[in-house]
This record gives sequence, structure tokens and C-alpha cells, in this order.
Amino acid sequence: MTVVIGTAGHIDHGKTALLRALTGIDADRLPEEQRRGMTIDVGYAHLDLEDGTSIDFVDVPGHDALIGNMLVGAGEIDAALLVVAADDGPRAQTVEHLGLLDALGIPDGLAVVTKVDVAGRARAIEVGGEVKALLAGTSLAGSPVVVVSSVTGEGLDAVRAAVLRLRDLASARAAATAHGPIRLAIDRAFIVRGRGAVVTGSLRGGSVRTGDALRLEPRGIDVRVRGLEVHHGPVDRADGGRAALNLGRVDLDDLERGAVLTAGPGIEVTDRLLVELVRPRRAATPGVRSSWPPADGSRTRLHVGTAQVDATVGRRGREAADLPGASITVLLRLGAPVAVAVGDRGVLRRPSPGDILAGVRVLDPDPPRGIARRRADPERLAELARAVADADVDPASDGLVALHGGLPVGRLAALAGALGKSREEGPADLDGGTGAPGWVLAADIRRALELAVLAAVIDADGEHPLELGVPLTTVRRSARTALRRLVTVRREDDASADAAIEGVLADLVVRRRLARDGERLQDPARTGAPSAAFAASMDRLEALLDVAAPPDLSDAARTAGCPPEGIRALEAAGRIARVEADLAWAAPAFQGLVSKALTLARHGPLTPAALRDATGTSRRYVMPLLEELDRLGLLERTPAGHVPGPRAPRDVERRR
Repeated sequence: MTVVIGTAGHIDHGKTALLRALTGIDADRLPEEQRRGMTIDVGYAHLDLEDGTSIDFVDVPGHDALIGNMLVGAGEIDAALLVVAADDGPRAQTVEHLGLLDALGIPDGLAVVTKVDVAGRARAIEVGGEVKALLAGTSLAGSPVVVVSSVTGEGLDAVRAAVLRLRDLASARAAATAHGPIRLAIDRAFIVRGRGAVVTGSLRGGSVRTGDALRLEPRGIDVRVRGLEVHHGPVDRADGGRAALNLGRVDLDDLERGAVLTAGPGIEVTDRLLVELVRPRRAATPGVRSSWPPADGSRTRLHVGTAQVDATVGRRGREAADLPGASITVLLRLGAPVAVAVGDRGVLRRPSPGDILAGVRVLDPDPPRGIARRRADPERLAELARAVADADVDPASDGLVALHGGLPVGRLAALAGALGKSREEGPADLDGGTGAPGWVLAADIRRALELAVLAAVIDADGEHPLELGVPLTTVRRSARTALRRLVTVRREDDASADAAIEGVLADLVVRRRLARDGERLQDPARTGAPSAAFAASMDRLEALLDVAAPPDLSDAARTAGCPPEGIRALEAAGRIARVEADLAWAAPAFQGLVSKALTLARHGPLTPAALRDATGTSRRYVMPLLEELDRLGLLERTPAGHVPGPRAPRDVERRR
């Protein structure tokens, strides 16, 4: 992994000159920068080392009007190089840049006091003490301070050695805490004649090879890597650090600073963010008193990665909570979509004056909507914030599920991709045992859904005490209604939610809370034979229908004392055959009629009159019977009469 070190400091304190002395590269690439002798936009340099590795440097502007450009570079660095001129000492942008680095949570750094040739060593040492005091209480507290002259070279070896130690420290930290998907936040995009669109940025999360397919977010465009350059030389593979990608299948108009190239899960596109805001530890702008916490409705500017976008702070909803320490959670509504991942760090600034309002950590790129918002409470928000800060995917997954009540497996796959780890059980084990992509439900939601299912079965039993079970379709419908009263289910997640319901039903059957018989569910306590009176009524009805010309079903049921549940039970058991709403035969009588009709049809086309005479019935019975046999495929109607159909048994004559 190549470490990226970013400069910081006041204008004209020698940041670019120091990089030129270290690397031999002038990071001021723009003609206007070279003419005016000041950095306007982000610049880049690299230091090739004897062991074959390199260190990348990002040079940022120091002018107070260019803080937005400074944050483009600072948003994608691993360590900081704070530069302070000995003749000038710490100035406004020194303090502001340090505050921004602290808000971003940059943990490793090096402070360099430049222009010792101008101010003298005594003054340089004095300024070094002031710098140490500034660093105290920030994320860079304890960073070494060295003195140098970029003109004479005095102290340059000490700076180079300190940079190597900083590289080792940042590399070790990155290896221990590495997380996130493959991503490159674009900081430059341009056209190269004969090659097409080229973008540059700091590559994170893995390797990219020529020919790889990537996804451009937030536009959702699939692109292909046509070529790669690292440090101005072509390569087949980039493993991290600064890289230039020549892209195919995309227009320059689609490529802009702030967009992200990525692959796999992790990056999510959103215009709503649940974030943790961390209170600044020092004022970014001397003399400007920061307002904490930001008021509800505050219009701010969010800087994350290389993107910057307007953001409105929401603190009236349930998403707003005070966390342990000097931080809070809020909902940010963005002026345009951004591509971010859980755990991303950023900065929230006031548009004017541009002082820091807070450091930002992304907790949820797709916060709860609708009824699920009721689940947000300080305890759940604190647990999620703690897990995301620790980059621990299992507690973070649990926290996100608890916050929403239930989430599709795809959201948790994105979370695992963002944190660079996998749950001990992969997505295939999170489908509720259905074998289909499903939801992971919070424990309390799962219990509530189970109770709703059991209540649906019990209620149906109470309404129809003699019916043998409740149709699965009825239970599923009740479960869907219950789930939507508990969590927010979007239309695109209907299939996943249904898979979660199937998982709950299957689990209840496995645990013998429910019994399943085909497409019906019932209380296991009610399984087995029906009551003697109920069974006797069914037997009486079956006997009444076991004739060639049975009475109307409704009349027969009243005579037998058999309730509707008994009729449905006889149908489900195959003991009666119902061909019309009020016409049914007992199975033996029906089979006899079927056999007679098939026998007659084999000897010649069967007419209704012939079947009427053969059965001794009337058209009231033979016409529905012939229609039913046609529907079943046992007979087939022709102009001459009915003949054996495609499903007629071939040995009917012999069996008869």
C-alpha cells in the first residue's frame, strides 16, 4: 500500500517548495500557479525510495479563500505534513488547516518549520515550540517537529527520515484498520488526445487492473479501465495511492470532482445521511466563535472524500441524540446525491464565515423512513455510532438492523463491504432458511411478527372452530400486514420481505409452534381427528352424496348437520367432488360416473342424452359432469360428441 501524505499550512509558508526539495517535483502544475507563485488547486508529487516503494504527496492551497480545494486533497490522505514558516509563525490558515485535519480524524502527522535560513535557528526553535502547543489537544498531538530550509537544504535529511518514519507509522495503522470497498474519489478529470477520458485520485481498498469493470457513482454508470498510470508511468495494476485511470464507456461530462469509482458493495448513493457530528476541539477561524451544537435547519457545507455539497442539519427528528463525549447524531439532507460508505469521515462547515461546525462520521447512508423512524432512540444510535467508530461489522450490522427493525441482506452486504469485513455467517445464511434473498429482522420485530402469525391462526380457529387449519395465503397476508405496521418496506424490497416471512413461518413449524398440512397451517394442539359429532356430520353428508343424482349440496349439508368447515374438510380430503357451487358427489359415486362416461366414450362419441340414459339421471347432472370431465382432460368435446381426452386412462375398460 502506498501512503498518501497531505500538506497543510498558511499561504506562502513553503509547502510546495518543501515538496520540491524532497521529491524534485513542482506540485504547482497550473500556469497560473507558476506565474503567481502560489498553490491554487490541489497538486501532487511523489518520492521514490531505494527499496522500490514510493510515498505520495498531496499539496493543498493555503489561501483562506481556497479551503474547499484544500479539503479536496485532505479528504483522501493517510497522514499530514503541517508546514509553518519560521519568520511568520503559526497564522490563521495554520490554525484552520489543523482544525480541519483534526475534524477529519487524521491520526498521524509531522510538523515542519521552514525558512530557517531566513529567520535563524533560534527563531525556528521558538516557532517549533508554538507548533507543539498548537498540536496538543488535536488528533496530531505528539507529532514530531523538525526544522528545515528548502533553499539551503539544512535539515532536509532529518525531514526525509521523519517522513519515512511517518510512512511506516501510517502504513502500520492502515494495515491494522484497513476497511472499505475498492474506491477512487475523483479529484481531476480531463481528456487526453487519442486516449479519451482520464481521472486521477487516491485508490483505496484494493487493486485495479487494466480491463477491470468499475461503477461510477452517484451516476450509476458502468465503466471499463482502458489503462493505468502511477507516477506518470504506465502499469497493468495499481495497488493503492495516487493513480490515473484511462476510462472507456463514459463521457467527460459524466466525470466530475467528487464522483467515486468503485466495485462491489459498500458505496451507497444518497441525499440523506445519518451522521455523528464531533464537536471541534479548537476554533478553526481565530476570533470566530463556533456554534455548538448546530441549530436545526442550519444550512451548511459538507465535505466528504473529494465531494462538497450543501447540507441542511435536521435535529428535530428522533435521529437527533446526544452521544457520550462531545458528539451528537443528526440527519443531514443534501442538496445533491453523494457516493459514500458507512464510516466515511468528513467536515461540516458554515458557508460564511467558513469556520468548522463539526467533524462528520457517516453512520447510515440510507436512514430509516416512514414508520421505522420511530425506532430511533439515543441507546440504539449510541450503539451504532460506537460500532461504526470501531469498524466492527457484526455490532454495526446488529445496530443498523435494530435501528431499522429489519433490512434486506443487500444493505448488510454493503455495510460489510464498507467496513471491509464479513459477518461470520455470510449473506447466504441470512435468508431465514428460505434459500432466497431475504431480510434480517431485529429480535423484537421477529418476535412481534411471530406473535402476529400465531394470532392469525388462533383467530381463524376461533372464527371457524371446525375447519382443519388456516390457508397459507391467509396467514401470509396477515404477516405482510403486521410487518408493514412494524417496519418500512419499500416496493423494491417486497420479495425480500416475503422471503423473511417465509423464514418465520418455517421456523415456527420447525419449533412446533405451528403445524403444516399441505397449504394450511394450524395450532398443533388442534391437530388430529375432528370431534365425534363433527366427524359424524361429515359421514352423513358423504352418504347423502353417494348417489348418481344427489340432492343440492346446501340441502344435503342442512340435512346432515354438516357446517361449511366440514364441507371444506371433505373436499380437502378428497371424499367429495364438487363440480358446481351447489352440486357435489361423494368420491365413490363420482368415480363410478367417470368410469361409465369414459367407457361409453370409447365405444363412440358420447352425447348428453346417452349419458343421461346410462346413469338414469337428468341434464341437471350430466351437463355439469361432462363439462368437468372436459376441464380435467378426461373427455374432449367434438361436434359429434365427447371422446376420450388426453388424460383419459388407457386401461379403463379392463379396470371396469
